[in-house]
Amino acid sequence: MNDALPMNEPATSGPWWRYPLVWLVIAGPAAVVLASIATVWLALRTPEVLVSEDYYREGIEINRTLADKKRMPAQAGRNHAATPESDVPVPKRGAQ
Repeated sequence: MNDALPMNEPATSGPWWRYPLVWLVIAGPAAVVLASIATVWLALRTPEVLVSEDYYREGIEINRTLADKKRMPAQAGRNHAATPESDVPVPKRGAQ
């Protein structure tokens, strides 16, 4: 009973770096700082290529090309079904 500390005296403790919870609290912001330094280093080391002057027109052309490729089977089927029988070419004989 005599070994207990009085209520008004603080307990003596060791240095702050001896507590694992302190390192857990420090680790989060330290990781963010290291990640941001790595990001800045990568950004400065490999700059982005400049965008061309007519990027909007090039984007529209790419979209048109992709849209045409998607519709190609449907257009071929529609054209085949809509072609009159008299316009269908006769297959060549002997071409094997």
